[in-house]
Amino acid sequence: MVVEVGYARAWDLEARAPWRPLSVEEARARDAAGLPYVVVYREPGREAPLEVRLVSWRDHYVGLWVYDAQGRRTGDLDMRLLDDPSRLLNRYFVGWYYTGPEMAEFDKACPRVTLDLFPDGRGRRTVERQGQGGGSHVTSAQLRDDERWLDLPAFGEWPLLSAQVHGLVEPPVFEAAPVAGAAEPGDTDVPVTCWRPPRPAQPGPINELFRPGVRVTDGYHPEMTVVEPRRVGSLRVPSGLLAVSGPDIDHGDGPAITVSVPPGEYVLDEARVRFSYHCMYEDAEVTTTEATAVRVLVSDVPAATWEMALGPDDDPRLFIEQQIVGFGTDGATGCFADAGAWGPLITLFERGLVQGEPDLDGYEDLDNGSMFLHHTWDAASGGELMAFATTGDGTYPVWVGRSEAGEVVGVVVLVERMPELLPERDAASTGAAE
Repeated sequence: MVVEVGYARAWDLEARAPWRPLSVEEARARDAAGLPYVVVYREPGREAPLEVRLVSWRDHYVGLWVYDAQGRRTGDLDMRLLDDPSRLLNRYFVGWYYTGPEMAEFDKACPRVTLDLFPDGRGRRTVERQGQGGGSHVTSAQLRDDERWLDLPAFGEWPLLSAQVHGLVEPPVFEAAPVAGAAEPGDTDVPVTCWRPPRPAQPGPINELFRPGVRVTDGYHPEMTVVEPRRVGSLRVPSGLLAVSGPDIDHGDGPAITVSVPPGEYVLDEARVRFSYHCMYEDAEVTTTEATAVRVLVSDVPAATWEMALGPDDDPRLFIEQQIVGFGTDGATGCFADAGAWGPLITLFERGLVQGEPDLDGYEDLDNGSMFLHHTWDAASGGELMAFATTGDGTYPVWVGRSEAGEVVGVVVLVERMPELLPERDAASTGAAE
């Protein structure tokens, strides 16, 4: 079987076609420079590709998309180049098993298998049986070492990795695909319809959550208005290391996240939104105010950028699309604390909340109408802990705001999902409404 191999700058997801074809020499140069490019494998006479390989060494990433004769993606393999330059980790795989040629690509009723693998041997296999009697079944991924890792071929020497999927018994004969048109010089912007390397979750409009008058929506309530942030307390961090974690989980290795800040006492406030809704119990329109985020305000300087804080075991090279990391909670609770007094503060928290010791020095249950629940303090160091309610269990990212100079100006935890901004009303429409 003859397989044509072509190169391009990118793969257009909508057109299902290569964008800006490249010669072999141009693709080799991009490979050596770590720049993104794609490799397209086609069988002559077949409209859909056999597979598309997506490469971006600067992102430690190689992807493989496998297509069936109907042009539907049937496999998505995410590979990562880590510390060993001679092999790739099969980091993440999704396989779709269409029940017939008429089923649409990524149909919600399509059975699916997912593998989530890590370099230390951990892994999870999820089987989703959509449709009648659906549900999912999760087990550990029992794979051999050679199933977890792929020896890294040299440029131009990659095999057709999906050969078995396509029923090929003999190795294919590769031929260079003709290059249509000349590639444009430079690294011009790639259209938004084209593939890009996976990115972790992005911060969203965090600054606007603390800016009164901004209009947002959470998808359920069509319009919500940001109101003045509410100060709910202060936090002393004499050690200069701020801890952000769930106070209700095993802390044998310390807090989940730490952020370096100047030693001092900082304002804690909550972002809030006001909105109206129809209350079924009162059978009337009511207006309420809810918190969306909590913040340790380190400086009054506005945040120019926001970044997701990493824990000691978090490796950005392993992040898949929209992945989050942060602190976990099994009791819908998070906390800010002085990491230098973490052990004593957590002990006081457990003695006060879990064991319910009466009149415990160094612990108080706050009841001031805010979302903050509990406050502990270590008399020896002066460090403090403030625990707050989240909207549920799970993992919560910690967002660190930095000034133009790169200094930490705030640390934020969203207790609700990030709302979307609504367009600002112009002066004319506002005046007319009034």
